[in-house]
Amino acid sequence: MDQANPFETPRTFSLHRAEYLVGFAVSTGLIIANLGEIRWIPFIALFFYIDLIGYIPGAIAFRRSKGEPIPKAYYVLYNVMHSLITQGAVAAVWCWVAGPEWALLALPFHLFGDRGLFGNFMKSFALPFEPVRQPGYLNILDDLGVKHPKPVGHLMDPIPVGHIPAANRHRAGREHVATATRR
Repeated sequence: MDQANPFETPRTFSLHRAEYLVGFAVSTGLIIANLGEIRWIPFIALFFYIDLIGYIPGAIAFRRSKGEPIPKAYYVLYNVMHSLITQGAVAAVWCWVAGPEWALLALPFHLFGDRGLFGNFMKSFALPFEPVRQPGYLNILDDLGVKHPKPVGHLMDPIPVGHIPAANRHRAGREHVATATRR
């Protein structure tokens, strides 16, 4: 909503996704316009390598964890692999080494599709790896008088990774100070 409160209401989230849908439409149009010039093996490899490294390991760990927090390394892998900066660097190196080619459209097609079609943005350490409705966010929407978004279906109800229940925050702060003083 602003720099100090970067939560989005369902409406602004839809508008944010719509911007990426434009990029997805442009990359789709370029793919269609250049179908005969695309080398499909590199295209498919570039499209899938992002999730093979950045999503699938975290998704497996999430499902195996049965709702418990998973290592932050999975979040870092996801965020690095799904970064426009990282994939821009991959495209630049590819162009430098092998030359520019239409197969590189797989990169924006994947990223813009993830964000525009599915609403997948960077993952926060404070939330479960897969989308789960958070009571705190729903309370914010209630305070704003905004309708709740539709729930995401999961077999379990994971706990936010960095969550410290309100009743324990004061105690956790004291423990942190005590630990820091002992060092």
